[in-house]
Amino acid sequence: MTPPTTSTPTHITHITDITEDLIRELLRHQHPDLADRSLALGARGWDNQVWRLGDDLAVRLPWATEQADALLVKEYTWLPRLAPRLPLEVPVPQRIGEPSERFPRTWIVTTWVPGEPADRAPATRGAESATALAAFLTALHHPAPDEAPDGRGRGGALAGTAESFTRQLASAAERGLVPDPDGVHAIWADAAAAPPWEGPRVWLHGDLHPANILTEDGTFRGVIDFGDLFAGDPAVDLAAAWLLLPDDAVDVFHASYRPAPDAATLRRARGWAVLRALSCIDIGDAGDHGRPGGKPTWGPPGHASLRRLLRART
Repeated sequence: MTPPTTSTPTHITHITDITEDLIRELLRHQHPDLADRSLALGARGWDNQVWRLGDDLAVRLPWATEQADALLVKEYTWLPRLAPRLPLEVPVPQRIGEPSERFPRTWIVTTWVPGEPADRAPATRGAESATALAAFLTALHHPAPDEAPDGRGRGGALAGTAESFTRQLASAAERGLVPDPDGVHAIWADAAAAPPWEGPRVWLHGDLHPANILTEDGTFRGVIDFGDLFAGDPAVDLAAAWLLLPDDAVDVFHASYRPAPDAATLRRARGWAVLRALSCIDIGDAGDHGRPGGKPTWGPPGHASLRRLLRART
């Protein structure tokens, strides 16, 4: 698919008037063959609202952050090329919506992915979930072309996150949300000191937190929100095992993922896992629920992840 020529509006902080009537109007104007399908709100995420369109499609519209338009265009450009080889369902873009006077943002129509977000319905079948996640990341982590997007700091040296890590850890520790701040710092410091990734830049989801993974019957069904899709160090995605899997399933994941991660990659993955866990704790426990997509259900997976990482260190 060829990316559309769109301009992203600046200084947008929040759009609150996304309604069924608005979406139908947009569809009638740009994709009239879809306009009479049933519509129902699916989720309000950090960047986008998702509305189910009929049985098999969804409409994603940016409602909060300025960068959301560019992220949707990135998904529309790249995800259809990657989706056929992925063993879990993903929201494959089907149509693009151009900015208009009625709605001055880019929006897309994708396939609908069934399931419940793992922050509300965590995986409970450990071994099956671990092998499913490993198969998905094995399939995704192929070398990316030179023109693949970079990670805006992620996928590079973990040491570059020192300022962010220190700030998040101090904030959580001050509120008594981290039981062993020194232990958490030691995990991150060891990860930052690990040898860097010397392999090819591989495709990464880049944002594998529990709200972006869908479960069904206790295991993983789908993966959503590829707005952060980029190429870099696979350790960024391998960190998800600590955040998404039940206790005692992380080793099953590492044994199933191919190629088997070396010791340095696992060290870096633990550092990225600490960062993700602290972010989830901040969003879930710090009263930050007024931000779009902020959810109290993000806190428990973050706490569980830190417990797993600290236990593995002893």
